[in-house]
Amino acid sequence: MANRVGFSVLTAAMKYALIIPDGCADEPQASLAGRTPLQAAQTPHMDEVARLGQVGRADNVPPSMPSGSDVATMSLFGYDPLVSHTGRAPLEAAAQGIVLADADWAVRCNFVTVAQGLMQSFTAGQIPNDVARDLIAVLQRELGTPEWEFHPGVSYRNLMVYRGGAGRGGERPAPFDATTDTTPPHDLTDQPVAPGQPRGTGAELLQSFMQRSMPLLAAHAANRGRTQPATQIWLWGQGRRPALQNFRERFGVEGAMITAVDLLRGLAALLGWTNIAVPGATGYLDTDYAAKGRFAIEALRKYDFVVVHVEATDEASHEGHADQKIEALQQIDRHIVGPVLAHLQSQGDYRLLISPDHPTFLRTKTHSHGFVPFAMCGRGIAPDHATAYDEVQAARGTLEFRKGCDLMPRFLGSAPIPG
Repeated sequence: MANRVGFSVLTAAMKYALIIPDGCADEPQASLAGRTPLQAAQTPHMDEVARLGQVGRADNVPPSMPSGSDVATMSLFGYDPLVSHTGRAPLEAAAQGIVLADADWAVRCNFVTVAQGLMQSFTAGQIPNDVARDLIAVLQRELGTPEWEFHPGVSYRNLMVYRGGAGRGGERPAPFDATTDTTPPHDLTDQPVAPGQPRGTGAELLQSFMQRSMPLLAAHAANRGRTQPATQIWLWGQGRRPALQNFRERFGVEGAMITAVDLLRGLAALLGWTNIAVPGATGYLDTDYAAKGRFAIEALRKYDFVVVHVEATDEASHEGHADQKIEALQQIDRHIVGPVLAHLQSQGDYRLLISPDHPTFLRTKTHSHGFVPFAMCGRGIAPDHATAYDEVQAARGTLEFRKGCDLMPRFLGSAPIPG
């Protein structure tokens, strides 16, 4: 099988799987006797992948770009974010089926809890979907205009959209440009929010929406009764629709995505993948890991390449809970990596890759730049004598990708990967 750029996969019957424990890469922890969560967790199936194949490391976030899943997963999927990335919010708009015209912009609209000037909760206490949808409806009714729309997403993750089509006076000017600088709310956990306010072109506009949301949210009865009520919206991640080459045209395989996060669903949609909804998948620590594993195996019967993304490890880091991060890793290993590996081995030729997108440090409770460890095994991948999957083993490995977008072509490529 070949595509327009001459890329070929190993065989027509080859199956590929990528499992993403989001943000699982970390630093040694004093509370874990100097081990990282990956080293401390009991992950026999991930370690088996390492023993069967190779471990290495990749840097998915260019130093000039902010570290986040939008940049990092684009790189992990084989697309250079320096070329293709336009912002986080447009990817989530694609997940919701929101069509952006050339002059439109999408902006992430988080519900957050700010108390005494500090970011108490970047999720507004994991605000329930029904409450979040009610609040978005209030914002649309009170703040929405023909130019500005508010769209519900999942829990605290929502969107604001600017429609840049022609108005009465002709083409509307773009509200943002390259100088517009916004801060993800999860980067401000337990910190003052003032330094994270929007800056540059459009900053006053974004700050005005954030300020005007406060009394509207405070007046909502269902929100007032919560332990961590949504005190305001936080606007960030603005961007226009990106242009991405179809994954099948680029790599010659048909893809499918399993995730509970709109960002990943949107990126999948833009790449031409099928999004597979899994009941019980929440994008949080309480997600149904076993259901994700079952759906992944079923998807592998139909698709060439299946991606399983799990947000729980990242959420545990944002909240600073090492024990929850370890538990999430163990659940991913037991219910996803183990069953998927066993299925692939029983079916024929395969390759399996395990890799986070970016590091998320428990110490800082936010995303970081730097290398992440990966492990892969399968046909044509010669073992490199690794004994476990973790950051230390990866640093000793034979493979290192300073441009993370170079890993996917190697993983899917026709050439064997030498040990």
